[in-house]
Amino acid sequence: MAQPETASLSYLLLDVAGTSCALPRSAAGEVLPLPDLFRPPAAGGWLAGFLNLGGEPVPVVDLARLLGLREGAHDPGPYAHLILTPDVAGAWLVDRVTDLVTIEPEAIRPVAAQASLNGCVSAEIAQGDRLIHALDPERLLGAEERA
Repeated sequence: MAQPETASLSYLLLDVAGTSCALPRSAAGEVLPLPDLFRPPAAGGWLAGFLNLGGEPVPVVDLARLLGLREGAHDPGPYAHLILTPDVAGAWLVDRVTDLVTIEPEAIRPVAAQASLNGCVSAEIAQGDRLIHALDPERLLGAEERA
């Protein structure tokens, strides 16, 4: 079944280390409350650990660390969420998923990759009197591979 034309304009609004970000809804499979993660001794950097999903390990990326918004160890708060990728091959850890919104095309302003959080922001979304960083899922995956 074809996605409606407005599907690309639906975004999950996120709190990532106090920074407002948005992820296209099409890039998210499910949003889960934070379960216990397996953290191997060698884990670190942007890898928050692994989610046991039906016996399969799913790597969890800490978006705050990947984007350079937080350094060092951090205990997730009580409102932390995991966002599974549509293929369930990975998940992103965020401080909170705050909303699901539909954005009008004229509210989206492209930005250069080099002028964004670790090159992972593709646009700025004007919502009211604030700007929200629109994350590009392909750039996020590229940042994971570079780290």
